[in-house]
Amino acid sequence: MATSVPFCLSSCTPQTRLLSKPKSHVQCPPMSLLSSPQIGQSKSLIPLSLTHNINGVFSPLGKNRNRNMVGVVKASMDNKNLEVFSKEHLAMSLAKHVAHISKQFINDRGYFTLVLSGGSVKYLRKLVEAPYIDSIPWSKWHIFWVDEKVVPKTHVESNYKLAYDGFISKVKIPAVNVYTIDDALPAEGVADVYETTLRRLVASKIIASSDYSLPKFDLMLLDMGPDGQVGALFPNHPVLKETKKWVAYVKDAPKPPPERITFTLPVINSASNIAMVVTGAGKADAVYTTIQNDQSVPKIPVQMVSPEGDLKWFLDKGAASKLYK
Repeated sequence: MATSVPFCLSSCTPQTRLLSKPKSHVQCPPMSLLSSPQIGQSKSLIPLSLTHNINGVFSPLGKNRNRNMVGVVKASMDNKNLEVFSKEHLAMSLAKHVAHISKQFINDRGYFTLVLSGGSVKYLRKLVEAPYIDSIPWSKWHIFWVDEKVVPKTHVESNYKLAYDGFISKVKIPAVNVYTIDDALPAEGVADVYETTLRRLVASKIIASSDYSLPKFDLMLLDMGPDGQVGALFPNHPVLKETKKWVAYVKDAPKPPPERITFTLPVINSASNIAMVVTGAGKADAVYTTIQNDQSVPKIPVQMVSPEGDLKWFLDKGAASKLYK
């Protein structure tokens, strides 16, 4: 197993009460270590000189970043964790994480509500293998999407199709527990119907309810774009300010297809658990901006993700490359 050593990062900027609950700050030690073992091998720890950020919290950042570091790196960020893996071990760790949370909620209340995003689905592939495929009570799972393109469910751009082909078709989740869009409707209608479905499931207690009477999903698997997009929440888009609707529609997405629906920030931030699954060097700048809480650039959507529950980052070495010295 790879070695992991904790280090501390700056906390995210607090959001408004509508968007997140306040959290107490984690006090960081004055010095930390990072490990850079190859997976499965024991290597000595590599001490890094650390730099202060503006809050006086130590952060493993600097000019000479080692982009070849692979292993498990953990960081405390107001009860959030960050881990860096090879892509294969990312999938293994994510499967273990999802299975653990699934078991917890099924034992507690008889259901597990999982929200998917387009880019995170391919990293669920280990769940369709032993030991998970035969041990998870799939009939207790309920599947949702944080966003969806307003296209037919058979369309190559459909997030549902991506999830069905790579994951849902390979496990025994009842079709009635998979909540897809009505693709015969225009974007406004798709969003309204999906929100109505969520409200019905909250009323029946399949989806839990937050202290603010918002849907409280057990786990959201989110990814992000190179610009910090989360769901269909794009930088500087008016939907970022939506606080009343649970599901909003977008007709002018900056990349095709232009029409989409998305959970709003209050719903995302009501989640019990969020796993941010981010891979690729093309997203390294957005990861750096978010983790370091860079105030020198305009705030991007992923920086506004600050859930009531736990946030855990699953990064590959490309996405994490700018976090290293």
